Order: sequence, then C-alpha cells, then structure tokens
Amino acid sequence: MRSIRRAAATLGEALLEAFASRLAEQDLSPVTVRGYRHDLERFRRWIEADRVAVPLASITAVDLINYRQHLIGAERLQATTVNRKIQALKKLFGWARQSGRVKTDVSAELRFLAVGQRLRPPSLTEAEMQALLRAAGQTRHGLARRNYALVTVLAETGLRVSELCCLRRDDFELRERSGQLRVREGKGRKERVLPLNSNARRALRVYLSDRLPSNGDDHVFLSERGGRPLAVRTVEATLAELGQRAHIRRLAVTPHLMRHTFAVRYLKRNPGRLLELAALLGHDSLDTTAIYTRPTAEQLAAGVERNRR
Repeated sequence: MRSIRRAAATLGEALLEAFASRLAEQDLSPVTVRGYRHDLERFRRWIEADRVAVPLASITAVDLINYRQHLIGAERLQATTVNRKIQALKKLFGWARQSGRVKTDVSAELRFLAVGQRLRPPSLTEAEMQALLRAAGQTRHGLARRNYALVTVLAETGLRVSELCCLRRDDFELRERSGQLRVREGKGRKERVLPLNSNARRALRVYLSDRLPSNGDDHVFLSERGGRPLAVRTVEATLAELGQRAHIRRLAVTPHLMRHTFAVRYLKRNPGRLLELAALLGHDSLDTTAIYTRPTAEQLAAGVERNRR
C-alpha cells in the first residue's frame, strides 16, 4: 500500500491558531497569547514579502537571524521589544518540533540581545492623577460614575486590564471600614486577594448604587450599549480619551500606565515593602517588582544637570 504523507506545515492561519490554542492550554493569560500571536503575524508578513505559503520546515536559522537584524536596523526597536519577538519565535519553533511539524528547532541558534539595566517605568504625577479623575467624573452620557470607578480601581489596586474586565459582582466585598477584591484568573490563572481602600470602596458603591440587584455573577464594568462586559480595547480607548480631556500630554494614558502609577505611589507611601507590592501586583519574582525602585530617566537627567553646577 502507498503510504500517506502528512502535508507540510505552512506558516499560515491554521498553524498560528493551533499554536495559540496550545499556549492557552499552558495557563498563559489571554493578553500574553495575543501578544505572541501579534508578533508572529509580523514575522509572517516579513518572511512572505517575496513568497507565499512558506513551509515551516523551509525557514532556517539564517532567516531568523536576518529577521532579528531587520528589527534592530530597519525598525529600530529596543532590545526588550526585539527579545519579546525572539521569544515568540522560540515558543513557536519549540512547539513545532515537539509536535512533529518540523524535525529541527532552528530557533535554538537565535540569541537574545543583551539588555542594559532598565529604568523605572513612567507613571502619573499626583496632579495628573487628580486631573484624570476629574475628567472621568465629568464624562457625559451617564458614564461618569462608571469611568470614575474604573480609573479609581485601576489606580488603587494595580489590576491588569484583563483582570479588571473579568471582575464580577461577587468578586469583592464592600464594608464600612474595609473591603477586598478577589482576582480569580490573574496571569497564569493564579488567584489573589487585594484590599480595597476607602477611595476604591466609595467609587464602587456610587457606581453600583443605581444598578439592579445582582445574582453575583454579573460583570462589574459594563459597556454603554447593551450592558455587555467591557472589552480590553474599550478600556484602552476610554483611558486614552480621558487622558486627552485631562490635558495629559507628557505620556499616553494606558491601563499599564495606571498599573505603574499604582506601584510607584505604593512604594512612596510604603518605602521598602517590595514583598507586599509583588503580592499585590501578582508578580512571581521580586526581580520584576524591583524595577519600581530604580531611578527614572528624568531623575538621571536632573542628576547630570546638578553635576554641572
């Protein structure tokens, strides 16, 4: 009998979809999976510049090295961004090798770029934070309470945007002098419990005061139309718009900026308490949290300027 040969895997939609499904099975967050998928789509467009339906087995280590050089030279990306895209390629080819789609993992020869010490991420000042809250509280079309609560919860808890969008009514407790919020599916699908301070409790009470009684399973943050759970992109667009209305021009207002702002404010009020901050942010390693103890670019520049005097 004639043996039936398995069709060669090509770097196409079906392959990337299968890869994304495998990542999801490994308890990676939806945001991480989308990030890998986005990076691999960019690689696919680059390698298909002069050909189509590229067989995965035809991609060589030289192709990957050339792509890395393209990211550095043509796109002028920072080392951390290039390394993230390299990691996506390593994940893809490692999976393809294990699943029998290719015989050799050509990404094994692809090296990461050396990364210098990272500076502390940017964050909002107290004045900018207050301006953002004012803009949220002045939102029209009946969305002022929702937007004010949304900004307040992000600023006072450090939630990831995906965690915020998944919040349900029975995920938190609001008492007169205390409260807590349960993150049921954080990064890596790990649960954690966060305290809610008076600012967050007050904003949530006001926002939910005119909502119908809940069975506890309802999402907390809903869209303007239809009462559907807020999507990540909607939160991103809402924050960007509020940032413009608050006249914040120094940097773009994003969910991750709100997370950075929470971390920086926490350490200002609680110096040296990295272990507690790591638990609040859901970090597995203190090395990740320690970035908030580093100087900012502005602080380094100010130090150099003072040195001239």
